[in-house]
Amino acid sequence: MSAGELVGDGFDAVRHVFHGLVGDGREAGAGLSVWRNGHEAVQLSAGWADTERRRPWRSDTLVQPYSVSKPFAALAALVAVRNGALELDEPVARHWSGYERRGKERTTLRHVLTHQAGQPRFPAAAAELDLLDDAALRESLAAAAPEYVPGTSLGEHALTYGHLIDGILRAGAGTSLGEMFNDVVRPALGIDAWFGVPTHALHRVAHLEYGEQDWPQQLPAAPWLETPTGVMDMELMNSGAWRQAVFGGVNLHASATAVAKFFSQLTSVDGPVRDLLGPQLHTEYLASQVTGHDEVFGTTVTWTLGFVRDRGKIAKGGLGGSAAWWSLKHNHACAFLTRHLDDFSRAADIASALGDDLTVVGED
Repeated sequence: MSAGELVGDGFDAVRHVFHGLVGDGREAGAGLSVWRNGHEAVQLSAGWADTERRRPWRSDTLVQPYSVSKPFAALAALVAVRNGALELDEPVARHWSGYERRGKERTTLRHVLTHQAGQPRFPAAAAELDLLDDAALRESLAAAAPEYVPGTSLGEHALTYGHLIDGILRAGAGTSLGEMFNDVVRPALGIDAWFGVPTHALHRVAHLEYGEQDWPQQLPAAPWLETPTGVMDMELMNSGAWRQAVFGGVNLHASATAVAKFFSQLTSVDGPVRDLLGPQLHTEYLASQVTGHDEVFGTTVTWTLGFVRDRGKIAKGGLGGSAAWWSLKHNHACAFLTRHLDDFSRAADIASALGDDLTVVGED
């Protein structure tokens, strides 16, 4: 075992698979963490954190896991529900003036959190907007017609999820997604994860890069990622401006240990997630809310208020191959976070070594 590695009894297979990903060229830099019985049983790092291959991946390396961000963004909204500032089933427009336009007058926070709000992508009118102009992007959503009547269909709100939550929080709770997460959620959970990386932690952020140069064109989710331009631009994704901005649908920056720790505490009746939300809202957060054909996934999915759930797991995956899950079958949590943007086969191999199945974790 290499210095600094943590591999508990019974986890040799997952160590072998993880390091094999670098050995066979499928991985350039990643972190892996597995938690069981309240403790980290596996902590592994492999490859490099930078494109120049000068900075080894470490246990505290932060990386953007794309849509693995969404359950964390959802927590910011649910804390406002806990506080009484918002309700899951009241119309968003009661708080967000102007959002009721063009058929959205009955859209609720529950619709948003379960990807039923009818806004799975930014409207064509947002094509020329700056990806960092969050106020203009929020307004584009308020002004746009939904692609379907809210509550009648579903499709992962790939880039819009965080902006919808942020708009609702600003209007109804007098705070932003970033403020609620960093000032309330993050301290309550005690995890190394950020919406808007502080200056003192920027040196720990890994550079994202494509596995293959034509990889973005091969993505099934590409139509939902085109507007506004930039989310597939590695120069922007690796910039300090982006890392310190809040784009709640995709740009959490976290370590593998932090994400796995969070997933390990999800179902605990005396854990920090339940303490943060209270018993009733905690149950709502994890419960299956809607099952149907997800227009973005292209398959049948069950959504909770932020996660994908099936009989074996509560999970979320992100564009490029990062994935995290709580195994309902084996009572362990795992996070595989990568900077090497490619398919989900690497995370699937890790899951298989743990006896888990990552079928449909959320591929954007």
